[in-house]
Amino acid sequence: MTSSHRLSRRRLLGASAVIGAASALGLPATARAAGAPAAGGVVPIDWARLGSYGAKDAAGRRIKAILAGSSRYLIGPWYAATYRTYLPDGYIDLRGTDERAIRLPAMAAVAATTALVTGVYDPRTLSAANATIRTRNLIRTVAARHLANNTDPATRWGDNWQTALWAYYTALAGWLFWDELDDGERGHLAAMTAWEADRLTTGNDVFLVGTSGHQLYEKRRDGTAVTPGDSKAEEDNWSAAVLSLAEAMMPDHPRASAWARRNVELLLAAAACPADLTGDETINGIELSTWLRGTNIADDGTLDNHHILHPLYMVAFDQSLYEGFVYGLAGRTAPRAALHNITRVYSALVDLPFTAPDGTTKTIYQPGSGEIHYPEGNDWGTHFPFYFGNFDLLVSLTAQDTGIDPGAASWERRHNEEQLRMMSRFDDGRTYGASGENTYYGREHRIGAMAGQAFLTLHLARQNKLRFT
Repeated sequence: MTSSHRLSRRRLLGASAVIGAASALGLPATARAAGAPAAGGVVPIDWARLGSYGAKDAAGRRIKAILAGSSRYLIGPWYAATYRTYLPDGYIDLRGTDERAIRLPAMAAVAATTALVTGVYDPRTLSAANATIRTRNLIRTVAARHLANNTDPATRWGDNWQTALWAYYTALAGWLFWDELDDGERGHLAAMTAWEADRLTTGNDVFLVGTSGHQLYEKRRDGTAVTPGDSKAEEDNWSAAVLSLAEAMMPDHPRASAWARRNVELLLAAAACPADLTGDETINGIELSTWLRGTNIADDGTLDNHHILHPLYMVAFDQSLYEGFVYGLAGRTAPRAALHNITRVYSALVDLPFTAPDGTTKTIYQPGSGEIHYPEGNDWGTHFPFYFGNFDLLVSLTAQDTGIDPGAASWERRHNEEQLRMMSRFDDGRTYGASGENTYYGREHRIGAMAGQAFLTLHLARQNKLRFT
């Protein structure tokens, strides 16, 4: 990902051919002058500083293969089947403003941008030049439709329960693809990101989301449940994600310090357990026992969601660990709060015994196997190896498996080999077949977004640029 690598990538695409193709589609040509001033106060990624990463190590080869396949599917067959028309204003028709309409293209854009800027992209289905046009379409359209940039109530999105996550994906893809965007598109990205970050900066029990409130904790300090069976860990750390990205992209923004502080607060709230309420730990300037108002995980590292003990939501702490690469792209260290209680959660996956219905004792991670045991079932389907393999990789790279045997690297291999086996069933790069394997309608997009972020984390780690305060 050096500057020379990026330039060679652009020579491969053929800059004039890309701009010409964009004009033929009725899209504005993009100004890409070197050293052009950043729009909206965004500081572009300094690719030269990041060094290059060939992904020749074993974990790198696995993640590269997953990213290459997933991005090829999403920007190829999926895009072609989903987006068939442009609207009069020149943007693609997203066909709605809900999660399916906004989150899915944003996740696809993360996969495609990462693959394209790192040289991982596989052009056997679609040329890199055409993939660049399609990827830019996704980014520019989703950002333009955010309410910070759009007054049309029929097409605008934002200011709701999950929209911080959608903005994070879109902004990350746009930051990675900064050279391919014009100043108007850059301005839309900055405005969207700042708007979603700003609305999250207040409250310790509840903060406002649209016209309603978002609870930070499942349980109060005294143990009484506010949202029984529904940990707020995932929601807190996806809200933290857009705050971290906003501050990393726009470090000189007047609200950057508020975003940074709130990011730390939400990371700590996400992983808060009862032991934190009586301890003496201070992390990134916050004394846990006095600031926390409740908890989201148990002292044994488990959590519940959908009214069951849910391993899929335990590995949703991947979003906290991604902050390592987000700050690394900006040449900075991530807050220590992103690592809080990760070892506790990971130990529960590997070592904590559960009594199965047949009376036998099982752990969530099955010794000598890539299979996952769900102690109380799994309402999302049957096959999620990369959800766990992705988390294993992040835990290994951040050394949060200290004292846990087998270590995270060995589990990463087992789980990601199973992921590659699933992908090998198809020729187009996708992972899933029967709907029961994973019932989420964005299942392929989730794989792509995880793979992109995992690859970036791996790159930063291999360059010794993955650091936490």
